[in-house]
Amino acid sequence: MSVASDSPVHSSSSSDDLAAFLDAELDSASDASSGPSEEEEEAEDDEESGLKRRKLEHLETVDEEEIEEASSSKGECQHPGSFGNMCFVCGQKLEETGVSFRYIHKEMRLNEDEISRLRDSDSRFLQRQRKLYLVLDLDHTLLNSTVLRDLKPEEEYLKSHTHSLQDVSGGSLFMLEFMQMMTKLRPFVHSFLKEASEMFVMYIYTMGDRAYARQMAKLLDPKGEYFGDRVISRDDGTVRHQKSLDVVLGQESAVLILDDTENAWPNHKDNLIVIERYHFFASSCRQFDHKYKSLSELKSDESEPEGALATVLKVLKQAHALFFENVDEDISNRDVRSMLKQVRKEVLKGCKVVFSRVFPTKAKPEDHPLWKMAEELGATCATEVDASVTHVVAMDVGTEKARWAVREKKYVVHRGWIDAANYLWKKQPEENFSLEQLKKQHVAEEE
Repeated sequence: MSVASDSPVHSSSSSDDLAAFLDAELDSASDASSGPSEEEEEAEDDEESGLKRRKLEHLETVDEEEIEEASSSKGECQHPGSFGNMCFVCGQKLEETGVSFRYIHKEMRLNEDEISRLRDSDSRFLQRQRKLYLVLDLDHTLLNSTVLRDLKPEEEYLKSHTHSLQDVSGGSLFMLEFMQMMTKLRPFVHSFLKEASEMFVMYIYTMGDRAYARQMAKLLDPKGEYFGDRVISRDDGTVRHQKSLDVVLGQESAVLILDDTENAWPNHKDNLIVIERYHFFASSCRQFDHKYKSLSELKSDESEPEGALATVLKVLKQAHALFFENVDEDISNRDVRSMLKQVRKEVLKGCKVVFSRVFPTKAKPEDHPLWKMAEELGATCATEVDASVTHVVAMDVGTEKARWAVREKKYVVHRGWIDAANYLWKKQPEENFSLEQLKKQHVAEEE
């Protein structure tokens, strides 16, 4: 019999039947293909082991009417997707087209119409559960890793403080000798994931390779309850050296992203929450050319209750609450990106900022990224001082505007005050960003 005649989508079956059918097709497609090498089998073991029951979670959410509509036998098959070179509805051999979803299955591809249909259906299903989507970066966001050979002598003590890989649930520092690496989970990450999972369907998306991504997922989510098979690596992306939501099965209007690198998401900056980088290891500081000592060298760490992840969790809760406010109304046209902008506007609300010799002389101040950042955070920016100004941002206390601020008892801060508010989503104490503090920091770096 053909795949089409065997397919449960041509009957009044449930979405569970569809998932079972697709499972069977995955198995048969795998059997029909040429046998993988021993190394490939080992590399794919983790991928296959969790696939049954979970591998097509999004398809399981599709209503029966939508399944029948998408796969109706009355017309010509639209080939919504394929496994290998075979349409998973009619069984016809196809050219390699559509978007690859290798992280779900190594041979799975979906065309744009099917991706849109699944996103629409899944979004409606999740919104009934009051859930959105959250895409999480790994390195410098949820954790920090280093190659063992890059450990400095001052960090050798860490080797005697690692936790067992046999039970990772209570640990935060791990020696991965088979990968010649050491990984430190960011403080508060377990609480963050637990609470975020109640509001979001979560993905991992890393520029690391697939083996690294899966190993880190095991450390963060040993029971597979947060991410399932939604672990995307650089091997699964569609654009080299960039990340994109085209491989995420969620409507862009319902997706938030947490990453330390804004440039990784050139097409999705409105979805992005940029988090302060986590530099636990010395090699991480060197990577970004930072002169200060790492947390490991200082034998210190971020605060759990007041660290970056705890702060971001509050932001996520605010955006989520705004999205689902007045749930009796139609929320199908709501956009979480608008909610995120509302939250950002509260950070420096009520502040009026004038910049003094911060921008190049011939540049338009309103075009400078720092000016735009301040406005996005809710501040009002101006080029001239007056009684309504609350802050002068300068790099030298000797400028005319800085001297005016001192006379008028206004705040004089350096640009780090705005940068910190941007990363921490909270107005920072001005005394921590005085020009005197900036001088002390420069002296310390020179020493």
